[in-house]
Amino acid sequence: MVAFLTRHKMIMLYGLSMAILLFLLKWLEYRFILISHSFEIYIGIIAVIFMTLGIWLALKLTKPKIKTVVVEKEIVIEKEVIVNTKDFTFNEKELEKLGISQRELEVLQLMAQGLSNNEIAEKLFVSTHTIKTHSSKLFEKLDVKRRTQAIEKAKRLNIIQ
Repeated sequence: MVAFLTRHKMIMLYGLSMAILLFLLKWLEYRFILISHSFEIYIGIIAVIFMTLGIWLALKLTKPKIKTVVVEKEIVIEKEVIVNTKDFTFNEKELEKLGISQRELEVLQLMAQGLSNNEIAEKLFVSTHTIKTHSSKLFEKLDVKRRTQAIEKAKRLNIIQ
């Protein structure tokens, strides 16, 4: 180790002096930038502080104050509503006008009975994906977004009971 230091003594001194000079130059450059541009630096710091404060305040003021209230009520069902099937007349014209197939009609009727997609698929011996496809086509043809809307519109048009 001593032989290595004595042999490379000049190179190490030269490298150390270059590092010190480089550190000194960077320090002077830093001091020059701070002194000559101190006003801009202070303005930038103040701008960042006010921008952060503005964002925080905007988020605080625009956040909706939602309070969740849980209300428990007892619901009593007095009597069931009986649907009069004698007054129902199937509207084939509306069915053809909307272009609803027989299988889609079956799916719609099972939806009206309150069955899930899996239950409908089991009942019709098809996959759940097929039921989802029929449902989306029904929604498109009836111009609705939900099962309940589809059932309500189909009942109004006398397509299902």
